[in-house]
Amino acid sequence: MFFRLVHGFKLHLIINDKGEILDFIITPGNIDDRKPLSDMNLHKRIFGKLFGDKGYISKDLFEQLFIDGVHLITKIKKNMKNSLMLLQDKIALRKRALIETVNDELKNICQVEHTRHRSFDNFITNLLSGLIAYSFFDKKPSINLQEDIVDLKRLV
Repeated sequence: MFFRLVHGFKLHLIINDKGEILDFIITPGNIDDRKPLSDMNLHKRIFGKLFGDKGYISKDLFEQLFIDGVHLITKIKKNMKNSLMLLQDKIALRKRALIETVNDELKNICQVEHTRHRSFDNFITNLLSGLIAYSFFDKKPSINLQEDIVDLKRLV
């Protein structure tokens, strides 16, 4: 238990374009971000495109997710070769700030981030109650990709 208290925990979220939480997993703070996606059945319940930050870059993870019907899209690092990306994916990747907005609302409005829990049970209770409260929000942060695609077609 001491190990977990020292390093804390990470909350990994999967959301859709409407800002709704589709799935989540909690890991110890010192675990690599890619590990939950490759080890758990988290990606077995989703399909389509998954946008992530540079911390999720891994050829093995990309191939594993692709076999399972999930297309992992990330920005490239400076030392990587340029790869072709669909223009729609590039536009959607710029909208990745949506997850940061959801994280901010969970921390500041739902008060999920709290550092002084005295027990693991209190930590989980606070986290789950914050996630449930967020799910009842009438106005969640969202993006409209269709408008961007229509604007793109007008340019072409």
